[in-house]
Parts: sequence; structure tokens; C-alpha cells
Amino acid sequence: MNVDFHTHIIPPPGSLPDWAGQYGAGRWPRLQPVDEDGKAALMMGENAIMKLDSRFWSLERRLQDMDRTGVQLQVISPIPMLSCYWSPPAAGLAVARYLNEHIASLVASRPDRFAGMGTVPLQDVSLAIDELAHLREVLKIRAVQIGSCPAGRDLDDPALFPFFQACDDLGMAVFVHPMRPLVGGDRLNAYYLPNIVGNPLETGLAMTRLIVGGVLERLPRLRICFAHAGGAFPLILGRVDKGHEVRPEMRVNTPHRPSHYARMIYVDALTFDGDSLRLVVDKHGSDRVLMGSDYPFGLGDDDPVQAVRAAALPPEATQAIIAGNVWHFLDQAAPAGTAVTA
Repeated sequence: MNVDFHTHIIPPPGSLPDWAGQYGAGRWPRLQPVDEDGKAALMMGENAIMKLDSRFWSLERRLQDMDRTGVQLQVISPIPMLSCYWSPPAAGLAVARYLNEHIASLVASRPDRFAGMGTVPLQDVSLAIDELAHLREVLKIRAVQIGSCPAGRDLDDPALFPFFQACDDLGMAVFVHPMRPLVGGDRLNAYYLPNIVGNPLETGLAMTRLIVGGVLERLPRLRICFAHAGGAFPLILGRVDKGHEVRPEMRVNTPHRPSHYARMIYVDALTFDGDSLRLVVDKHGSDRVLMGSDYPFGLGDDDPVQAVRAAALPPEATQAIIAGNVWHFLDQAAPAGTAVTA
């Protein structure tokens, strides 16, 4: 079964609650129809962020694309900016609960083609842990998506450690997706650079903080995956290792080289380049890479199965990335007949 691990979804136009009416003015998400073709503008407050089409909310349209590209199952997660980490905690919990229950309902309608990933209000870690338990125990969702710097906290911030501990205790997999704030700040304000350049730089920083901050040293069983093939991290890993060798502050929380911890981390395969994917596999291991397309965004991969195959990896590595590794990450039994690596 070919599994696209990294895809996003939003409830259809007209279905998002009026959070501004409930909680006051803010950057609340809503979809505003813009033309007769059924497209809608994603609004954050009064700002139009991007134009979306029915692929973002229609399972029928999504299934057509999956069938065309040979993807048997998608893991669906909220569009990242819906996390609303900026909002008051109670409002953030309401947003997360609505999105989580929407995703759970979609999965329940087609469990043969979809699995779910939730979100939590990490501006309040206690509430986030409560919602994490709701995801795992009530909604039966096995993964949670978080930002790379949720509510302005780096991933090694001590305030976040109880959340990661709870993920470990509950057996929840964690998917880290870059969100604002991004490395580079105002220097990215042209040419769509926040996405093209900012996201991979932000991800590389987040992975480095997670490792050097000792999170994986303390929680070696934590199953955590980073979007966009780890961004800049595979290329800078040699430099991070060198820094660990020569700088004592890099060794305070980590007795092993950062490359040791890198092989504990999962990444998706979204590189758009076979040479880059081979580098990612070399740094993380073929057992730690998951096929992901970022569907249906424009900077996603239109044919993720072919993209992995085009990298000309060993056949067993290709099969593991396309169909096997995701079941280890989710700690879930693979469907009968699925080839899974050890």
C-alpha cells in the first residue's frame, strides 16, 4: 500500500465556525468564495493568504488524484496556519477540537483510503496534553502535527518537554511542520521566499535545537518526523557535528554526536530532486524516510511515488519509503500484503 504521509486539508467553505464572533477579533481562518469555479480565498482575519480549490476539502477530488498517482492511502493533517498558536488558550483548544473531529469524521468515512493527524493548542502545554489524549484515546488518531517554533518556543524549550513526554507515553507520533516565525524574518518578504527558502531553513534550525537541546537524549523512543525532507538539516549536519566536537556548549545535553541522534529522526521524502533524496537517505537511513507530497499545495509533489522511484535508490529502500516505514512511525500494523522493513 503506497502511503502519502504529508498531505493537508481544510473544512469546506461555509463550515468553519465564527471564531471571531465567539472570541473577538483576530487572525481567525475562514474560506471566502471568490469565483464561480468553486475556488475560495483562505482568509486569516481580513488578510487573504492564498486561493484554494476543491482539492483542499473534497475527498472525491482527492481520491481522483490519489488514483491517478498510485497512492492508496493519505495521512491528512490540517493546513499548518490553522493551528492559531497566537490565540488565547481556550480559543486555541476550540479550534483544535473542531479540526480534529472534522479529520476523524473524514477518516471514518473512508478508513481504507485515509488516516488522520491532529493538532493541539501548544500555546498552553497542559491543554495541549489534554487534547493529545483526546486524539489518541477518543478519536483514535495516532499522530499530531506541531509547528517548528510553536507559540514562539523552540523545540528544546523546557516548557515543551512535558508535551513530548506525553507523546512518548501515549505512543503518539509527532510531525513537525515549519510555521511562522521563520528564520530570516523580513529578508524573506519577496519572491515567495518564506515558503521556498524560509521553510527549509526553519526546519534545519528546529531539528538542530531538538537534538542539541537533548530532547532525544532524554526521550530516545520518541517518534518524530520533520517535513520537507528535514529542510536544510541534511546539508548542515556535518557542520553541526563539527560544532559538537569543538564547542563545549554543544555537548552539555548530548554525549553523542548530532549525527547519532539524526538517525532517530524521521523525515519525509519531499525534495524535488533525486540527488537530494539520496543525501537524505544517507544521513537519516532508508528506514527513517516517509513518502510525502504536501498535497495539494503548489509547492507539493504532483506524483510522489514516481519522485521516490526516480531517485534510483536500492529497491528495498524505495519500497520502504513508499509503503513500509510509515507503519513503524505510526506504530500501527501494516495492512496484509504490505512489505515492511525491519
